[in-house]
Amino acid sequence: MYVLSGDWSIISSPSPKPYPHKPPKCSNCAPLFMKITHMEMIKGIQGHGYYDELVIPIIENTAYENDLTDSLAKAIEVYPKTTAVLVRHHGIYVWGDSWISAKTQAECYHYLFDAAAIKHHHLGLDWSTPDHGPIQNVKGFSSINSVIKRVATKAGTVDSNFKLQPYPRCVVLDIEGTTTPISFVTDVLFPYARDNVGRHLSATYDSAETQDDIKLLRSQVEDDLKQGVLGAVPIPSEDAGKEKVIASLVANVEAMIKADRKITALKQLQGHIWRTGFENNELEGVVFDDVPEALEKWHALGIKVYIYSSGSRLAQRLIFGNTNYGDLRKYLSGFFDTAVGYKRETRSYVEITESLGVDKPSDILFVTDVYQEATAAKAAGSVLIFFSLPVSVF
Repeated sequence: MYVLSGDWSIISSPSPKPYPHKPPKCSNCAPLFMKITHMEMIKGIQGHGYYDELVIPIIENTAYENDLTDSLAKAIEVYPKTTAVLVRHHGIYVWGDSWISAKTQAECYHYLFDAAAIKHHHLGLDWSTPDHGPIQNVKGFSSINSVIKRVATKAGTVDSNFKLQPYPRCVVLDIEGTTTPISFVTDVLFPYARDNVGRHLSATYDSAETQDDIKLLRSQVEDDLKQGVLGAVPIPSEDAGKEKVIASLVANVEAMIKADRKITALKQLQGHIWRTGFENNELEGVVFDDVPEALEKWHALGIKVYIYSSGSRLAQRLIFGNTNYGDLRKYLSGFFDTAVGYKRETRSYVEITESLGVDKPSDILFVTDVYQEATAAKAAGSVLIFFSLPVSVF
């Protein structure tokens, strides 16, 4: 039997057998337990919190359930804190103080196995480490230099000064949940746009910019009505009068914001509304505490950093140009929005790769907290870092 330390180095290995027998490879051995940490659903497991290591023992299956008794009892003895035991090639036993507790924990285990064992594994990420970095490559780093070290670990090595040797040519960052708290978007930006859409349209109705916004919204609503999208209402012609047109636009925009739709017509108008908010000092962009230093280090290393968000490029520039840490746009080389495609589509990342002019997709590192975006980027050939919420930085 192989015995491994917490960082997966071998502590002891099986005694060698006489020729012609060969010792088993560690990679060929079946694990005796599964370890998961730093995932939100761990809090739903009795006696565990987000920062704890959740260990689920694994026992071998037998032809009959009653033959599992001894190995099940042994697993519970060795891991007294566990409330579940996995049976290889069979299923899982889960228990609790009541049937309600058992049911709740079973649902949490189901989520954790799906997120960790399946999705994280497919992405080549280690669910047993706090930062969920690349499997077998990342040790236990975090905080200020976490992303920089991950970049280096994916591409090569890290020296004592955190210098990347070699490093990706470009880094593409998501915003919501990656550089910026989700709450800033959902609790600040979205409500501001919703509460001010009528005022904005009334004040700027005759401008070319707003007329272009209205044109895009009309086209989008026409498609929505054909497809039976919930909340879509007809927008009358200009002959009906400015007030009626604005009222219908407000109703549609409010429905779009409520559904969190990632569509250009909405994002373009939101950007124009937010611009007014930033100009009037009613809004200030928010980034995680580690973001400015990470951007500065990348900039110093010659790595070009880009933003890719479902929000308009204008909105992106406003957020990073007016943050709680000042104007960070000097560290950014460009912005991408849904004009290149939706973030969960592989083709979007192909378009970005072609736009950046890199030799190969793996020259780009994409950072996100959304699994579907990560898989789309990976399918396009990008190197990626995927973060499972909640995150403190990146």
